[in-house]
Amino acid sequence: MRAWALLAVLLLGGCMAPPKANNAARQEAAIEANRKGEHYVRHGELENAARSYREALRLSQSLEDAEGIAANAINLSIVRQRQGRFADARASLGAVLEQPNLRFSGARLGEASLRHALLDMDERKFSAAGAWVTRATQHCGERCPLSGAIHNVRAQLALQAGETESAAASARAAQAASRAAGDRAELANALRLLGLTALRSGNPVDARAHLEQALVLDREIGAPRKIVLDLLALGRAAALGGERDAARAYYARALAVSEADRDS
Repeated sequence: MRAWALLAVLLLGGCMAPPKANNAARQEAAIEANRKGEHYVRHGELENAARSYREALRLSQSLEDAEGIAANAINLSIVRQRQGRFADARASLGAVLEQPNLRFSGARLGEASLRHALLDMDERKFSAAGAWVTRATQHCGERCPLSGAIHNVRAQLALQAGETESAAASARAAQAASRAAGDRAELANALRLLGLTALRSGNPVDARAHLEQALVLDREIGAPRKIVLDLLALGRAAALGGERDAARAYYARALAVSEADRDS
């Protein structure tokens, strides 16, 4: 009897509130929470960003909004990864990767799989990362909007394995795919990886050419952490070329950017 009484209450409650208006209000609240998350990320307030993305995710889940769930779960995972909370970052991706009863787009499943690969790379679980990259490729299919990012992750894995030629080939594929898609962030990543493969091959001239291009893009995008990576790699290239003063200058610039980013 209690179960029937509860059902009656729920049905009566459903009759009292206009469903469309309620859905619209929840969707607007989810969008607003997502905007707050983006604002907090830009200002380096990661815990507040996580709180906002978690609320946006909850609201999207209450509506079974697959696109909203995927967007907010991935954003929340990125924030948790930046905080070094890898278990929480993986748990966030479970809202997409472990929900067989919801239909997510291939692109979103591919994006979540690629984020999982990056988490595994951060924890030096390279074999597992490779498996997740394969899944990302399978989910995304042909004409995948993530092609540049997928090739870049493959290049990173090849570098870790000491496979310089394979890494360079993947970075070149990422460069072509990113240019075609107009994705400046992944193009910068590809150029940086080409610079790193040139360093591994003992070619400081080619390394600096690629890294300087990456640095220009990362400045335009406004990506301090990537700028630091570019400058550190440029320092290595200068040192390899015997330019010690130039190397020290690059390292000093990298330190200055890192400290300024940490204080922002």
